[in-house]
Amino acid sequence: MSDADPLRFDPLLLSQVRLGVISVLVSRSNATFTDLKELLGLTQGNLTVHLQKLEDADYVHVKKEFVKRKPRTTLTITATGRAAFLRHLEQLNSIAGDS
Repeated sequence: MSDADPLRFDPLLLSQVRLGVISVLVSRSNATFTDLKELLGLTQGNLTVHLQKLEDADYVHVKKEFVKRKPRTTLTITATGRAAFLRHLEQLNSIAGDS
């Protein structure tokens, strides 16, 4: 991605769902799958597909465990994901003229 082209955004963050996931994780230390599903108003299947794309790009880390015999999936943002989010914000700011 070229810094010279302010209209060239990270394609992963052009999705409202994926940008929502990253935004939640930037503002918290972590979030459970259930938290994200409820906060973003998504179905389990829709969220799963988007999380897989973010995980494949190393934007989020997924931890799966059992708590009191129930599965729990917890997500955290990675350094790569945080950097991508900040670049996205910089691109928006450059378009808005706030830089």
